[in-house]
Amino acid sequence: MKLSRFAQYAWGVLFYNVLVILWGAMVRATGSGAGCGSHWPLCNGVVVPWSPAIETMIEFSHRLSSGLALLLVIGLIIWAFRAYPAGHVIRQGAGAAMLLMIVESLVGAALVLFGWVAGDTSTARAIVVPIHLVNTFLLLAAITLTAWWASGGLPLRFKGHGWLGGALWAGFIGMLILGASGGLIALGDTLFPAATFAEGWEQKFDPNAPFLVQLRAVHPLIAILLGAYIAIIMNLYVNQSPDPLAKRLSQLFIGLYTAQLIVGSFNVVLLAPVWLQIFHLLVTDTLFILLVLFMAIAFSQQSAGQSVSKSVGQSVS
Repeated sequence: MKLSRFAQYAWGVLFYNVLVILWGAMVRATGSGAGCGSHWPLCNGVVVPWSPAIETMIEFSHRLSSGLALLLVIGLIIWAFRAYPAGHVIRQGAGAAMLLMIVESLVGAALVLFGWVAGDTSTARAIVVPIHLVNTFLLLAAITLTAWWASGGLPLRFKGHGWLGGALWAGFIGMLILGASGGLIALGDTLFPAATFAEGWEQKFDPNAPFLVQLRAVHPLIAILLGAYIAIIMNLYVNQSPDPLAKRLSQLFIGLYTAQLIVGSFNVVLLAPVWLQIFHLLVTDTLFILLVLFMAIAFSQQSAGQSVSKSVGQSVS
């Protein structure tokens, strides 16, 4: 199966953005968000910091990687508008990615300019962080769909899918909520680290503990219930409208989600080491992308009445 050059580029942009997200988590986990001070887009008042501290190097490198991500998405939308006609779904996907990337940049700038970084424990930061994460997930969804359509995927049609369509949307929203709560927990682990597992366990149920700490007791329950829910919905869809690619995606999602629950458990027991937080986020991003691809099939195959796998294969051959 040979993809077009644009499709290869779009998948590459998606992969790179996942790397940028992981490096952003590294900035938060290491408390390096204030590495460039309260300056943006400058770093400590200069374009390029010389002889920087380690925190400055981490934050400055993240800004550079984010800047490249912005340029790549600009390239995506320019290429899409040059290669595809007006009204084409790929133009729409690239346009959505561009809009969400702009929002992503503005929210990131606000975090720095208002000092919602490093050791800041303000309520404002606890509000902006989940907003930032939801926008990040939507950005991944837009780029994923653009790459999927460029690979031969069918356009989406949201009407006529019955209760199963609504159930899939509920799962999608649930993933956004789960991701946002996970980001808040990661923030809490950074701001209020526990010295031992026993101490962390007690903090969860302490009514006087900060909200970010108390959330640790809720997130695993949400994760387990949501995983079971999405697994059931995927199986119902595959049984109702079998498609080879949809079946493989559902199997991969369910298997990876099960592994993610195990990773999350180790994250708690080991007191959230930075490397495990990054790996946990990588799996989360992968699961979200798999869900988006599954929904792309579900909201196209049912309306088109054909195998999406066959359509993709014919389009890229």
